[in-house]
Amino acid sequence: MANAIAVPRLQTENPFLQFAKLLPGVALLVAIGYAGKVLEQSIGRYTKAHHLVVPNIEYVLWAILIGLAIANTIGVPQIFWPGVATYEFWLKTGIVLLGSRFLLGDVLKLGGVSLGLVAIELIISLTFMTFLGRWFKLRPKLTSLLAVGSSICGVSAIIAAQGAIDADEEDSSFAIAAILALGALALFTFPLIGHALHMSDKAFGLWSGLAVDNTAEATAAGALYSDAAAKLAVLAKTTRNAMIGFVVLGYAIYWATKGQAREVTNKGAFLWQKFPKFVLGFLLISVLATYQVFSKDQLGSLANLSRWAFLLTFAGVGLRTNLRDMKKQGLRPFAVGAIGEVIIAVFTLALVLGAESILHF
Repeated sequence: MANAIAVPRLQTENPFLQFAKLLPGVALLVAIGYAGKVLEQSIGRYTKAHHLVVPNIEYVLWAILIGLAIANTIGVPQIFWPGVATYEFWLKTGIVLLGSRFLLGDVLKLGGVSLGLVAIELIISLTFMTFLGRWFKLRPKLTSLLAVGSSICGVSAIIAAQGAIDADEEDSSFAIAAILALGALALFTFPLIGHALHMSDKAFGLWSGLAVDNTAEATAAGALYSDAAAKLAVLAKTTRNAMIGFVVLGYAIYWATKGQAREVTNKGAFLWQKFPKFVLGFLLISVLATYQVFSKDQLGSLANLSRWAFLLTFAGVGLRTNLRDMKKQGLRPFAVGAIGEVIIAVFTLALVLGAESILHF
């Protein structure tokens, strides 16, 4: 698989030993994240002291670049894999804590806009990626995985759909490789496009949340633009993530009718199983913040913890992106993914800019 860093199945039930196995990788995430902050601050002080005018590179990008450099030069030793794989846990933790920076009214208002845009994005993405996959004569289930991954939440959606439609490991590996490679490219291209078009923070955040597949990369792209953009990127992406159960259920039923997947007997249980539970945590914290359960100092602490959780996430994004592994997966799935992502990015950009001009959000 393209993502070489995965949690291996532990052969012991001893929780202390399991915890100990996580420590080296988590320590590496902390070290890389902290190094990113130190680099940003050090370069900022140096340029200010010497009256140099250089673009400010955010700690987010430094953390990703350091992780990328390690993963694609010396590699990540296996002892670090279990802890590095926790970057998804830190991502979800950061999103939950970010709820403290949203009042419920903002969530409902902007979330309503996001939901409308997500509905349009889903229809276009699923339809266009299915058309492209058939045109390039990809295997049907590989096409389904690419469509789900590009329309919902990247790797997580592909993994959820793989079991639901009984897809092969090889198809899943191809789809994940394409989505990971394109997510890495989006990190560097989206902020450049946003600045070139002088997009507002809200518009860019919504665009990143709609167009970038993986939640980690969407959050990072928003953070590279601005703090406000990162908040909106998380909100829009969380709205997309909430749709995963419905889309995967649709594909499961489709393949079951063809006799190529298990029949879904309890649709309600299926939806709950696939629903990303961290979305509920985000909403709960937002409700508590709205009703002033937290003091001002506590809200500040929660926001700071959220930033640190995201920092560990960004370090993990770099570490899990192995460009050499991605090259081995073949060109056709990548070509389908690349063409599809470009078209979807352009379409969602027009969608967001149009919505901004009409709704003035």
